[in-house]
Amino acid sequence: QVQLVESGGGLVQVGGSLRLSCAASGRSFSSHAMGWFRQAPGKEREFVAAINWSGSSTYYPNSVKGRFTVSRDNAKNTVYLQMSSLKPEDTAVYYCVAQTRGFFGSRRTSDYDYWGQGTQVTVSS
Repeated sequence: QVQLVESGGGLVQVGGSLRLSCAASGRSFSSHAMGWFRQAPGKEREFVAAINWSGSSTYYPNSVKGRFTVSRDNAKNTVYLQMSSLKPEDTAVYYCVAQTRGFFGSRRTSDYDYWGQGTQVTVSS
């Protein structure tokens, strides 16, 4: 079992930066690939980033590649999402996830059994 709690969301202007944190509890944290999804109003949940168990591999969709960076600190049981050059279309609730099946970087929500409660990110123009 892994429990996930996100923090760091808020209101930021276009072009600004924000760092999200995800604190995990549970012994098996370091054995899971971790990731981030987001969901904007009226839209489906969208894959944003993935990082493997050691932090040596990351994966991003084209929509955020070059702007977002995912990292993890297994000693602190924490995953981070550094977001820069933010755009209005980045506005969404962001969820931290732990992958439990499927290939690394899967975009299927069903491959992630553990989800945080979400944190709101709003980018104003």
